[in-house]
Amino acid sequence: MKYVLSVLLLTITIGFSQSNPQELSFDTKYYNAVDKWIAFPKKATDTSYIFGFIYLDDTAGFTFNYESKFIETDSGLKKLPRKIEAGLKSRLVETTTDVAVLSDSQLTQLELPKFPEWLSVYKADSTKVSYLKNIGYHYNHVGANNLALNPLKKAYVLDPHYAGLEFELAYAYNALHDFNQAILILQEAIKNDPNNFLFYRELGFSLKNIGQNENAEKIYKKGINLTDDKFQKSEMAINMAQSYYLEKNLKKFKEWAVITRKFTENDSRFDQFLKIWEKELKIN
Repeated sequence: MKYVLSVLLLTITIGFSQSNPQELSFDTKYYNAVDKWIAFPKKATDTSYIFGFIYLDDTAGFTFNYESKFIETDSGLKKLPRKIEAGLKSRLVETTTDVAVLSDSQLTQLELPKFPEWLSVYKADSTKVSYLKNIGYHYNHVGANNLALNPLKKAYVLDPHYAGLEFELAYAYNALHDFNQAILILQEAIKNDPNNFLFYRELGFSLKNIGQNENAEKIYKKGINLTDDKFQKSEMAINMAQSYYLEKNLKKFKEWAVITRKFTENDSRFDQFLKIWEKELKIN
């Protein structure tokens, strides 16, 4: 059974004033420290460091499992007695401060195994498509698209049309500017599910970024017609307007500016973009 999420009263989601000893380097994003023992930087007034293990729960996301605290001594790191018996966990978020990944030598000093025994609970389903897709989603969600690719590609081999998988994989490819790979994924996705507007949204983005504006325009129009979500409609429209702005194609830019404004409010972020571009293009 997985641990119950407990309230962890640790100030780990803000930046600290850091004491940065030579042995500890607080320069790693939490999503780059998955399956690692890590330490958080301490406040200037503290004498000890909070440490524990970061893992990725496929349903709940990036998680810190609190272990204890340690201090620095002349002979190395010394683990302090744990004062809390129950396992304490904290979900990691965008504002989580950078961490220090503990080296093998430091793990030895702290008498820690390479991996905690309980980690296997969270790896039990690691070969399943659902697990792999979720892991990819969590990496995509924090912008670590390069780390999302491997689990998503594994899942795609097993079941390419698994719900949500093709979108996540194409999204990762687009974010990494591998637009041709995204196009291949999305073309197959649309054959299987021609009414999913998200596929058209991503495909339009891929096509416009390889200079195929006419094809992107056709795809975006299909996507706009497939959803009732005004924000999604306006996002697809503004992307197309931007392409024609960059081309200095006044006729097509005006057309897509009108479409964008059908779905977004005056002085919204997208409307402000249009006004800036119109001024640069000298459109009254």
